Amino acid sequence: MMKDMAFPISNSQQTPASENPTSPKKPRSLLKNSLFFVAEIAEIIIISLAIIIPIRYFLVQPFYVRGASMVPNFQDKEYLIVDELSYRFSAPKRGEVVVFKYPVDIKQYFIKRIVALPGESVTIGAGKILVVNDEYPGGIFLDEEYLEEGVSTYGEITINLGEDEYVVLGDNRKSSLDSRNFGTLSRELIVGKVWLRGWPIDRAGVFEKPAYAGLE
Repeated sequence: MMKDMAFPISNSQQTPASENPTSPKKPRSLLKNSLFFVAEIAEIIIISLAIIIPIRYFLVQPFYVRGASMVPNFQDKEYLIVDELSYRFSAPKRGEVVVFKYPVDIKQYFIKRIVALPGESVTIGAGKILVVNDEYPGGIFLDEEYLEEGVSTYGEITINLGEDEYVVLGDNRKSSLDSRNFGTLSRELIVGKVWLRGWPIDRAGVFEKPAYAGLE
């Protein structure tokens, strides 16, 4: 930012008025300088808000993890950035970790992983997840490599998903309030998918959707 500068002039350097065809400009008053500075600051703030607000409310949103339902992949008090834009143009996919409004109390936000998609049927039993869809009418078991070794999915339940409904589970299957408790999750309650972890620094990074053998 440019600054107004003034330098002192000694008596020996002064030019008689009669020899100077142009009268020197009067320095800007302190009040005018202050107002000019305030106007510049206000302009910077307005431009910054014009950029930040749309990003904050329409593109990405920060969240922090509270609890241990997504251990080991997400730890308590980690800082996450959630992509709110992608689901405006494409449907959520299996394996993506999403932040959503808790169906029982929409004032609360949960973080879970999508394991089943609209139109599918899911059976949880004997510690495994069986997905039935048009491609696999006989069913196919989910191979979840992101779970800790030895972790199984407890519960005995079958869920039939309707249009725009999803089954979401926590990665820490023994300590998670999820679709085994509250049923299917409506797409309209999904805020967005977890894009990156910003904190702690040593765990920062972008999240990729896991691959499932034989399933999209």
